[in-house]
Amino acid sequence: MPRVFPFEGLTYDEGVAGPLDRLTTPPYDVISGDRRGAALSASPFNIVHVDLAEGSSDSAVPGNRYERAATTLSEWRSEGVLTRAPQERFYAYEVAFELHDEPRRLRGIVCAMELEPWGGSVLPHEEVMAGPVQDRLSLLRATATHLSAVYGTVTGPCPRLADLLDAVCAAPAAQRIVDEEGVTHSMWPVEGQAAVGRWLSEESLLIADGHHRYTTALAYREEMRTVRGAGPWDRIMTLVVDAGSQDVPVLPYHRIQLAGEPPKGGEPVEDLHGVLDAVDDDRLRLGTVVMRDETPSYRMHDLAGEPPTVCALHAGSLDHVAPGDHLAFTHDAEDADRAVRRGEALAAYFLPSTTPDRIRKVVERGERLPRKSTFFWPKPRTGMVLMPLDG
Repeated sequence: MPRVFPFEGLTYDEGVAGPLDRLTTPPYDVISGDRRGAALSASPFNIVHVDLAEGSSDSAVPGNRYERAATTLSEWRSEGVLTRAPQERFYAYEVAFELHDEPRRLRGIVCAMELEPWGGSVLPHEEVMAGPVQDRLSLLRATATHLSAVYGTVTGPCPRLADLLDAVCAAPAAQRIVDEEGVTHSMWPVEGQAAVGRWLSEESLLIADGHHRYTTALAYREEMRTVRGAGPWDRIMTLVVDAGSQDVPVLPYHRIQLAGEPPKGGEPVEDLHGVLDAVDDDRLRLGTVVMRDETPSYRMHDLAGEPPTVCALHAGSLDHVAPGDHLAFTHDAEDADRAVRRGEALAAYFLPSTTPDRIRKVVERGERLPRKSTFFWPKPRTGMVLMPLDG
């Protein structure tokens, strides 16, 4: 794994900015228009005023969103809305949530990770698109700050990291919020633990969430090195989770087929609940729905190949019957079902959850997963801690 370091994080002063639950958001790429509007109105200090600032996305236009973001961030720092840690530290991060009606918990360590090109000990599993990279690069140039952590997993187990997190998280959290999905996010500063980097040194990091942000950081590093040499831009803020000691949920993105050839065959199932109960990544088993005689028809299908099921689906049929822009994606099965019922889609494909290990095996074969294949959840909250790159 690339070297990891503590850093002087920027965190909100709730005495100045107000309650933390009005200040943080999910990562930028999962914020809908409605959710963005709600965040903008929740507080003048909500991080969305920086992460998705209002204004033109053309950086050549005066007063564009990136200039506004930089001005806002600078004002918050000078006014004490955000305060910088007095010394370098790691941050323990925990999410507590329910999944399938069972209480769950996930812990990791937020650090400054040294950037390296893709394919060494940093493993991507999805392709990136030029548009989002350019947007994030313009924002990073303007703010010189990593606003949210890339999320990655290591194979582990790493007992010393687990022991450290157990000890730190036993104390009251320095920051804690419950988000709009009922997930509790807690964070603790961790000082005097330089050994963390050695504990993780033999691991490789699978990027779970943040492919575009990592690609952006690489581009920014090269720009800055050209003019200023090595510096804080050589690192990116990263949440590292040990998948060997933590049960990491990898939820599916279901497929909504807008055109092409509908799915064929399969075994009938009564309804969507029956489909979701029967999907199975071990058996490469997925469900579909199409409308037949104005009635939804649900079926189960067993595929050939190796998990994850989404890879077998695309390789076996979906890339042929619904190529290009014939697909839409959602992690909400009911949304996919409604699209078919309303006549807005030809079919929907309901996929099972998978595991980080199965994703890693695809990457280690030199392959990538189809776009929008995995939904690592919960995601770390934007605004819990920021990483400035101004020295």
